[in-house]
Amino acid sequence: MKYVLVTGGVVSGLGKGVTASSIGLILKACGLRVTSIKIDPYLNTDAGTMSPFEHGEVYVLDDGGEVDLDLGNYERFLDIKLTRDNNITTGKIYQSVIDKERRGDYLGKTVQVVPHITDAIQEWIERVAVIPVDGKEGPPDVCVIELGGTIGDIESMPFIEALGQFSYRVGAGNFCLIHVSLVPVLSVVGEQKTKPTQHSVRGLRSLGLTPNILACRSTTELDENVMEKISRFCHVPDQKAHEAILRVLNLKGVAREPALGEWTSRAELCDKLHEPVRVAMVGKYTGLSDAYLSVLKALVHASVPCHRKLCIDWIAAGDLECETAKENLDNYKKAWKLLKGADAILVPGGFGDRGVEGKILAARYARENRIPFLGICLGMQIAVIEFARSIVGLLDANSTEFDPNTQNPCVIFMPEGSKTHMGGTMRLGSRRTYFQAADCKSAKLYGNQSFVDERHRHRYEVNPDMVQQFENAGLSFTGKDESGRRMEIVELPNHPYFVGVQFHPEFKSRPGKPSALFLGLIAAATGQLETFLKKGVPKTWGLSNGTSGLKSHRYVNGSKLANGSLDGIYSKGNGIHV
Repeated sequence: MKYVLVTGGVVSGLGKGVTASSIGLILKACGLRVTSIKIDPYLNTDAGTMSPFEHGEVYVLDDGGEVDLDLGNYERFLDIKLTRDNNITTGKIYQSVIDKERRGDYLGKTVQVVPHITDAIQEWIERVAVIPVDGKEGPPDVCVIELGGTIGDIESMPFIEALGQFSYRVGAGNFCLIHVSLVPVLSVVGEQKTKPTQHSVRGLRSLGLTPNILACRSTTELDENVMEKISRFCHVPDQKAHEAILRVLNLKGVAREPALGEWTSRAELCDKLHEPVRVAMVGKYTGLSDAYLSVLKALVHASVPCHRKLCIDWIAAGDLECETAKENLDNYKKAWKLLKGADAILVPGGFGDRGVEGKILAARYARENRIPFLGICLGMQIAVIEFARSIVGLLDANSTEFDPNTQNPCVIFMPEGSKTHMGGTMRLGSRRTYFQAADCKSAKLYGNQSFVDERHRHRYEVNPDMVQQFENAGLSFTGKDESGRRMEIVELPNHPYFVGVQFHPEFKSRPGKPSALFLGLIAAATGQLETFLKKGVPKTWGLSNGTSGLKSHRYVNGSKLANGSLDGIYSKGNGIHV
């Protein structure tokens, strides 16, 4: 087994996750099988109880693991399925060691950070690294490990020590260290400064790790003399990363030249898209885009097949409410102007009652004005509440999450849930949804399958005792779980596109395989939905060997304009992002 470790220095937020994912992608393009591990030095057992404002979105895996958003980057870049064990936290490591101590595994010994914690870290890495994640038999060839935080952080020290020991254990030729660092440009002199990187590398070396490659982030492309200076003072060769990695890992004779034609074609196509599609994102955490990272990526994946450049209009749900009109009229007017100018409206998942009434107003506007709408998790629940109030006439209809005493509880707490423990007590992971009608939009978008497996993360659900009342009024529950009592998909049949889902389809969207429901939303917003539904939605929008595979026509308001490749990712001219 070969290992690639990615660390970060100088400041946080440099893009270690994207760097690690890109390295994995390049190695995969060289014909190698790749897996990934993310190390988070925080004491939380997992990311499930952390605020999106503090740590970005909570990404959910098939096995129900609530993990760091970087594992979403790994899955999207590499098209793999990871498990909760691919995310190591300080909390998990210490918990495992303490459990062993209580069982008597260390009987008679003093349990210490070194060697017990550091050994546990190394054992975890070795155990998880050999688990296949690409659906094939046998262990992967390379494991890319990302160490969260910044070199020098006190909470990272046990991991640094463990990884230093680990590099010695696996031996030369099996371990490659890539350090992500900042090269700032001082506005006063307009010059790229290398000293922060030099100090960061010196600090890394003092901790027993020597980088083989530096990934330098800067606001401008690095000057030749700057690269030469960094190379000279930090003792690393410059440029051609894949060759350097393969050389360090003794894989030059095994791996092929990276076949990146498909990704290059996607980036070039994406850069050529100029006609916008405006999507109003009505949520609670609009101040931090990372809180909805997978939703944003799924929208990008869906926009490119429709030949549109995605434009997100962020709307804080609370700004749509009447109370805001009294307190801050400018914000209220701005929010409603953005909502009314959108081609589509999306209400993502969330928790808590802040902004809920604004989300309900957004769903009502989409329903009444026939604007394409997608509600995810809480977004589906508020759509049902709005329908109950406006169409069924249950004016006090609500979720028991927001009003425990409501006389018309449209959304209720799941019977198997826990109200005393927070972490890992929701309905989590991959669950099966069975379509109730073959002619509904969601079934057609999923390729007319009888069922679909999607990932969940929720504590509340539509009240099954009120479903018949809603259906009699025109709301259609087109997807249910195996029991038939848990509502998974809701649609308005007489609406251009009004869909709500209890699951999170964004977590399984990929650059070449956009989520069916996101694709439906963007297609409806650009006048292409009926064309897609009549012809059927392919399972993949792939490119082959850098040439366009599937072709389709580009439509504006139902009129055919031109042919074009139907695959893509977000590029913005500065690299590949998925």
